[in-house]
Amino acid sequence: MTKHSSLYTLAALVWLAGAVSLLSKGLIILVQAEDIEGGLLWPWIAFATGVLIGAIKARLFLFKSCQKNLDRIASLSNPRWWQFYRIRFFIFLAVVITLAVLISRLLGKNYTGLCIIGAVDLSVGMGLFLSSYAFLRAHRKFGIFKNKTSR
Repeated sequence: MTKHSSLYTLAALVWLAGAVSLLSKGLIILVQAEDIEGGLLWPWIAFATGVLIGAIKARLFLFKSCQKNLDRIASLSNPRWWQFYRIRFFIFLAVVITLAVLISRLLGKNYTGLCIIGAVDLSVGMGLFLSSYAFLRAHRKFGIFKNKTSR
């Protein structure tokens, strides 16, 4: 039988992996834009916009989503290892990744497109990163990542 703490850990790892992946991808894309048109401010504006929008997303949507998933995991009476997210999350993730790859290939070396996609990737990555505080808060409050053994 899978323990709740294992599901919490898997959920946190997937959430943070998405954050790190998107943050690094967004930064790489903005560096590519800077290489195309060096000296312009648009990559810096895209960076600042992405970080700001990401913070707003974290506060308004993603933190609540993360907390709802933690509550859902806690309510599972017989947890299974694949239940750290709902199936619709994995479907959504597959669709979003596919669309991101297609859009990146379509844009190629388009300066404006790179700035926009870089800002979008940074905003989602920053939102995921900041909202991952829900995992840390739950851990501090309940010790959710520790496998509890009976004494």
